[in-house]
Amino acid sequence: MKYYIIAGEASGDLHGSNLIAAIKEQDSSSTFRCWGGDKMQAAGGDLVKHYRDLAFMGFAEVLMNLRTIFRNLRFCKADILAHQPDALILIDYPGFNLRIAKWAKQHNIKVIYYISPQVWAWKEGRVQLMKQCIDKMLVILPFEKDFFKNKWDWEVEYVGHPLVEVINSQQSTVHSPRFSDRPIVALLPGSRKQEILKKLPIMLEVSKSFPAYQFIVAKAPGLDEQFYDELLKPFSNVSYVTNKTYDLLMQSAAALVTSGTATLETALFAVPEVVCYKGSWLSYQVGKRLVRVKYIALVNLIMDKLVVKELIQENLTVENLRNELQELLTSNSRKEQLQKDYAGLKQLLSEGGNASAKAAASIHQFLTAAIL
Repeated sequence: MKYYIIAGEASGDLHGSNLIAAIKEQDSSSTFRCWGGDKMQAAGGDLVKHYRDLAFMGFAEVLMNLRTIFRNLRFCKADILAHQPDALILIDYPGFNLRIAKWAKQHNIKVIYYISPQVWAWKEGRVQLMKQCIDKMLVILPFEKDFFKNKWDWEVEYVGHPLVEVINSQQSTVHSPRFSDRPIVALLPGSRKQEILKKLPIMLEVSKSFPAYQFIVAKAPGLDEQFYDELLKPFSNVSYVTNKTYDLLMQSAAALVTSGTATLETALFAVPEVVCYKGSWLSYQVGKRLVRVKYIALVNLIMDKLVVKELIQENLTVENLRNELQELLTSNSRKEQLQKDYAGLKQLLSEGGNASAKAAASIHQFLTAAIL
């Protein structure tokens, strides 16, 4: 079968590459044309557009690049029609992918969505459109199945979270030499300069209270070293690594982590963590009114309880962060409870086995039935 896959971010490229490999095991003659990145290309995809040319984050940046975005949409539609795939597989990236899904449905192209937009948090009104134009929805968070069924009467399939297989694979491979002789605290302040400048200085101040520890920043690949050198210069026990985030987490006693997928990755590596979020006053006030969730950390959302501490906005202070880190490093009872909760989290996300393999089998079965 011929597949056309669209992923607009690095995480989508990673999960898309594993999905391509899994589909090939189901159907060795399958071919893939894709929007993604190096990993999808290495897995055998014919790369049309790299996600580096698609990632416009934030309201202002999207507005400034509207012409490029609409040009990409036009090109994508023409390319899909020229390629005539048996199915279109969309991976997250909702601003772009939902527009393509609506158009594809009008052209009688089978639409499969893998990794749902987080409509349970905001823009829930999108679900009506999704129900109309998506033929098969594969979700990766356990509560999403009930959300779509109970609130929208939509049967979707839960396949488990693909990060579990990624991290299991990482843990079984050869690792980097140890980054420091001292115990390590990992700092994961995000990938965009604006968010890093909000949170990293607070994390760095905390390092002064723990001279026996080496604090190591996971450097964002898109930012130059000079940016980090200037921020880290006053701190004697802080350094950074590049493209070694997973190796860093495997060596860390604790982590200070910006909200997002990194909070889930840290938990799956069983590293005690504090979740840190701080945005501009305006962005936070707007977000607080639009986002309808009890927690900001995926770990807490999935477990439906406060597993890891969240320090949000005005609560993200040097004193609060120092106190939380101190407890993570010294309280055996806190660490034991975290490990129990992390084990429960991993079990929830591993239901049904390998997520990519389960998704591939579901896609193959769905399309085979459709043809028959």
